[in-house]
Amino acid sequence: MNRLLYITDQDEYTDHSFIGPLFEKHLNNYIHTDIVYFSEFKTELEKKDDRRFVLPKQEETKILNLFENAGISPSEYDYIIVRNNADILKAVLQQSKTYNYKVGYRLSFPKDVEKMEVDKANNKSSFLKYLNTTINSFSETKYINQCDIFLPSSDLMKEEYYEAVKVKTFICPPCLDPDELKENKQHQSNEKRFFYAGTIDKLRDFETVINAFDSVKSSSWKLTISTKNPENAKAIISSFPTLENKINIVNAKTKEELLKYISEADVGICVLPDIPLFSTSTPIKIMDYYSTAIPCLMTNNANNYTLFTDDYDAWFCKFDKYSIKTRLEEIIDLSKEEVENIGKKGQTRLLEIRNYKKVASKLAETLELL
Repeated sequence: MNRLLYITDQDEYTDHSFIGPLFEKHLNNYIHTDIVYFSEFKTELEKKDDRRFVLPKQEETKILNLFENAGISPSEYDYIIVRNNADILKAVLQQSKTYNYKVGYRLSFPKDVEKMEVDKANNKSSFLKYLNTTINSFSETKYINQCDIFLPSSDLMKEEYYEAVKVKTFICPPCLDPDELKENKQHQSNEKRFFYAGTIDKLRDFETVINAFDSVKSSSWKLTISTKNPENAKAIISSFPTLENKINIVNAKTKEELLKYISEADVGICVLPDIPLFSTSTPIKIMDYYSTAIPCLMTNNANNYTLFTDDYDAWFCKFDKYSIKTRLEEIIDLSKEEVENIGKKGQTRLLEIRNYKKVASKLAETLELL
């Protein structure tokens, strides 16, 4: 069996189920896959088990030397794939001929672009920051073009941000794990229970969504928000005193806890500004919703309508107060059975076209042909 080393950009204590089970789980059925995580506190390589390593963060660009020093030759690997870190990618490329492995670059999300957009939303952007992001993007593209394979999250992401990349590309989108589907817990109350998972900041303009909820005529609804920055959510909600008893804010620490909250809801919310950063790939939260067969209200953009059909297995709307409000009222008026049916159809659709088992099989075939 061929061997692959997957170098993540994640801390050793992160809930790694948030990354997605493609490399950690399903690909290992076809290619022996070892995983590298990092620690701010470790001073040397640590082998956690037969597949996982933890390396000191400050030594991240010397990763292959650390393996050599631990008696593990990088030549044992047929492929080394780097996730989201151009500095590590550069170091891995420099030694690829010495150790004779193929190199891949996994891009889950254009984080430099996100940082630039967040700065712009917070009025902290500057020409120097823009120039630095542009230079970093140019360097990253140069390194990607030295790889054997590029693995972005979507074709649209590549077209928007990495058009200059010319190497072989394999799309690795967020998917459903068919082994990890959760049962939707149907509550007995008449209200519609909505759920929002994710970051809340000025870039995502969540206040527009709350404005829409505040304008809904019906009172037969509740909203639960799970976010790592609950203070931002509380600050927004405080401007809407009439919603105080309608909204609950939580901070799910693990994927299991998040899915428990989602399974108790009726409808997921993933309405984001229609900008390329959000419209060129599928947010993980959509997969989380449908893993419990919870249907989702989402932005009507180029990526989403290639996956779903409005009023059949999802609901679409524009990102403005009136459009969101209108769709919320329509959903609230639906029966529990109608909502449940839309969620089931969406889950079935994703299991056909966004299935980690299927992607793992195709990726293994693609890597073996490099």
